[in-house]
Amino acid sequence: MEDNTFIFTDGTDPKMIEAYRKARETFKYFWREVSWEYRRIIPALNLACVKASFSEKDPETGNDIVEHMWINDIDFDGDTVKGYLMNEPNNLTSIKADDYFEIPLNEISDWLFAITPSVKKQKGISSLFSSPKEPVPKAYGGFTIHKMRADMATDAERKEHDSYWGLDFGDFNHIEVVHEQEEKPENLIEHPMSRNMREDFITFLKDYPDELTHVDDHGYTLLHKETIAGNQSSVEVILKAGADKNQKTNNGKTALDFARQLNWEHLIPVLEN
Repeated sequence: MEDNTFIFTDGTDPKMIEAYRKARETFKYFWREVSWEYRRIIPALNLACVKASFSEKDPETGNDIVEHMWINDIDFDGDTVKGYLMNEPNNLTSIKADDYFEIPLNEISDWLFAITPSVKKQKGISSLFSSPKEPVPKAYGGFTIHKMRADMATDAERKEHDSYWGLDFGDFNHIEVVHEQEEKPENLIEHPMSRNMREDFITFLKDYPDELTHVDDHGYTLLHKETIAGNQSSVEVILKAGADKNQKTNNGKTALDFARQLNWEHLIPVLEN
C-alpha cells in the first residue's frame, strides 16, 4: 500500500507534543470558523479537518499500533470533536475511511482549515493581456505539519511538500489561526461575520422568539452554541433579548462554563455580569 500523506505517527518528539498542545489550545478558532462556514450560502473553506490518534493492539506482538489521521465534517459541542475519517489507515485494520468518531478535545493532535485569498485586480496595461494567477488556498493551523516542515532540510523540500497539499502553509515560525490575522488583528477577538450580522441577528430573534428558549436533545440553547463559537455580538444580543444565562446542558454546563473552559476571555465578563 502506498503511504498515506495524511498520517504521521511520532508521538514521542517533544516538539511534536508541543504542537499537539498548541492545536488543542487554539482549536476554538478552528471551530469558530467552521461554525460560520455552516451558515454561509456560498462556502469559503477549501478544507477543514482535525487530526487525532487511532490505535489498536498488534495481534502478534501485543504492542500498540498508532496512526494519526484526519477527520472532517466536523461538529463540536464544547467538549467533544466529532467527524468522519478521511482516509484509509496504513496499518490499522479495525477502522476504515468514513467511520464516525467522537474524540475529546484534549485528545486531538491538530486542526487545519484553508481559505482561497481574494484575487486583487491588477493595475497597468499588462493586466489587459494577462489573467491573474489562480491564488493558492492559505492554510491556518496545521501545527504538526509545520513541525514537520521545520524539520525539512531545504526550502525546496518544503515547497514540494506544500505543492503536494496544494496549500500555502507560509512561515513555519509564524502559524496563523485566524483568517486575515495580520491584516485585521481584531479578528482574533471576534469573527467579522459576528460583528457584521449583529443587526440581522437582532431582527432574527424578533421574528423567531422561540429560538431564544429552544433546547436541543442535549440541553444546548442558542446561548450555549454562540458562546462555544466565541461570538460576542451574538451572545450580547441573546442576553439582551432575555435568555437565561444560568440554563445548563444535560451535562450540567452553563454558557459561562464553556467560555471559561475554552478560554474565550472576551466572553467571560459578558456572561459573568
